[in-house]
Amino acid sequence: MSNPVFVENAETTIPDDNQITIEQAIANLQSDDLGLRVYAAWWLGRFRVNVPEAIDLLIIALQDEADRTEAGGYPLRRNAARALGKLGDRRAVGALIQSLDCEDFYVREAAAQSLEMLGDRTCIPKLIELIKPQTLDAIDTSAVDLHPFDSFIEALGSLGAVEAVVDILPFLEHPIPRIQYAAARAMYQLESNPEMASRYGDRLVAALQNKDLQLRRTVLADLGAIGYLGAAEAIANTMAENSLKLISLKGLLEKQIPLAIPPELTDGAQRVMALMDDLL
Repeated sequence: MSNPVFVENAETTIPDDNQITIEQAIANLQSDDLGLRVYAAWWLGRFRVNVPEAIDLLIIALQDEADRTEAGGYPLRRNAARALGKLGDRRAVGALIQSLDCEDFYVREAAAQSLEMLGDRTCIPKLIELIKPQTLDAIDTSAVDLHPFDSFIEALGSLGAVEAVVDILPFLEHPIPRIQYAAARAMYQLESNPEMASRYGDRLVAALQNKDLQLRRTVLADLGAIGYLGAAEAIANTMAENSLKLISLKGLLEKQIPLAIPPELTDGAQRVMALMDDLL
């Protein structure tokens, strides 16, 4: 289900394997049973249940202290942060910004991704603050994976934070490849010079040759997100699952559609569609 569900009747059900109602999910989010609360937060996001009470409770859940793993993680907060991005209500922005300081890596990651989805630029100063100390000389290579820098940087790119360019550039040489790719993705989005932007796109295309399948999957997602047309054939020929290649190519196609004058399609759109047909 891709569109938000706006519900007036709290008894309305959304078909799924468990057949719970929206009213039950909201009640479960207030339950003493932590398992029910974690599932309810996931369910409300999964089915885009955009009702005011659900939003309010999910925002409250971002401060939850009861559901904590032995390793110190906050599963309920993670699901709440992810759900709030999917539900599209900007009332959650302030609470999500606060969650960027949570000690749980995955809460910080989910908060950044949800702020990116919400598209509210008020989070830009905080995101810049989180990456600002990270220069090439300052990066501790023994602890480079303590923060979801890739999610912070991707959000800045999607939000058009050109003021962050000087702080993003050092990450092009980060020790972790996926963070390098996030920086190239963001720089493509933030670079106003098409020729320079293409260099960042080509850098991602070259990364499709990485021997690590998971990294190739990451790059496919990055190229789809920026819609870099120059990557079309490389995406189609990447050693990865056809389903992921189709998703990436769909991102390219979505960038081409607004450029067309109906009922015609751009040459780029036709080119991408032909590659998609070959993968089906």
